[in-house]
Amino acid sequence: MGIVNIELNKADIDNLSAALKAMNEIRFNAVVKKNVTEILNAARHGGTPVDTGELRLSSSVYGDEMGYTKDYAPHVEYGHRTVNGKWIPGQRFLKANAETQAFIYYQDLLKAIKKG
Repeated sequence: MGIVNIELNKADIDNLSAALKAMNEIRFNAVVKKNVTEILNAARHGGTPVDTGELRLSSSVYGDEMGYTKDYAPHVEYGHRTVNGKWIPGQRFLKANAETQAFIYYQDLLKAIKKG
């Protein structure tokens, strides 16, 4: 059995490192996009409280985040006081959607790492 001699210079190693880093970043970004999209889909299909439907319709993805464009969304999520001082508790719908997705996100990350 012969000995294989491979010579790499610094540029070769740097190029390989950059390619590996790019591959992992692409894989990571794909996992993030998949999971953010799944949170959005959950929000649009029952995961958002509905009165008029405007809040649900305002759900959207912004880069690697999901949120709502309606200015009253935080009041529905966290709670608020009415004009007469009554406290309306928050519904924590976005938190619930994110918590439901957390395990799926974790599993997707593990799968992406194992592919490498």
